[in-house]
Amino acid sequence: MKGIVFVELIRMAEAVLGEEVVDEILDEAVLETDGAFSAVGNYPCKELLTIVEAVGARTGVPVEALHVQFGHWMFDRFVDGYPAFFEGKTDGFHMLESIEDEVHVEVRKLYPEVELPRFDTERLPDGRFKMVYDSERPLHHFCKGLIESCMAHFNQAVHLDMRDYTANGRYTAEFLIQKAA
Repeated sequence: MKGIVFVELIRMAEAVLGEEVVDEILDEAVLETDGAFSAVGNYPCKELLTIVEAVGARTGVPVEALHVQFGHWMFDRFVDGYPAFFEGKTDGFHMLESIEDEVHVEVRKLYPEVELPRFDTERLPDGRFKMVYDSERPLHHFCKGLIESCMAHFNQAVHLDMRDYTANGRYTAEFLIQKAA
């Protein structure tokens, strides 16, 4: 997993808890890296999960909720750092449709070794939008936060339903999104 994700998780935690508390959390957590991450490095996903669990234990916030909050945080970083991906997108659905065939294509050009989740999207006849997350990494709640922030970015009020179909080491979640009336 790219180091930028770790760096941003630590920044988010520091914004909420302060640098000293985050340093304590990282010192107490059992991490192969000892909590030293660079934005350009590659690190095991389990390190990210360990940090989120440690922050959750310290704050009392459920891990799933922290993943969603982190998804919100990262979406803002994507908007700031990669504005070209958002150009010409008419709404949140259009943006979500572009992840697999546009955004991930560009990410793979820059980082051929990166392991990305698979996203399948479909506009349903009843006006709903379906997005399926599939990965070996348990980051479907993080994905939920990204989706929520994407829709808010495009000023779209929606109802979001997440169904978890995780089985046999594959993390799969279906997101059904309906524009609010």
